[in-house]
Amino acid sequence: MHVEYIKKIAERYSGLGYPLYSWVRNEDPPPWQPLKKPLNQCRVALTASGGIYRAGQLAFHFRDDDSFRQIPRGVSIKDLRITHFAYDLTDARRDPNCVFPLDPLRRLVKEGFLGEIAPFQYTFMGGIYSHRKVRENLAPAITEQLVQNRVDVLLLVPV
Repeated sequence: MHVEYIKKIAERYSGLGYPLYSWVRNEDPPPWQPLKKPLNQCRVALTASGGIYRAGQLAFHFRDDDSFRQIPRGVSIKDLRITHFAYDLTDARRDPNCVFPLDPLRRLVKEGFLGEIAPFQYTFMGGIYSHRKVRENLAPAITEQLVQNRVDVLLLVPV
């Protein structure tokens, strides 16, 4: 059984009193970037839109927050916090790996499937109504960090 994601999100936002969400439709396909080396030699980073932050960092705002948080690769999962307006946080707060799978990535490195985890992972609040803010602020800022950290592969976990 599949989940009708767009319908569910529209119902959720409507129930919160927000205006109808305008989905982005990109006319151009994303550029294909084949791997230049095997996964077991790649530096991998994790980026997630589930509102994850580390204890001691500022929590995300509820709406149109286009900031991001840097999460160090060595962070303990028990030190992660989550806030988000558009999904039930019960399971994510019980085990942040369900929306920010850092421990599974660590296992894949340990087992030799991935080369290493990048020094920092990046999180943000999904459901940003301003497509312009994402395109002009958030995406370029995270991309700059990924390039600086010589990331070969990015795992994006949308919520």
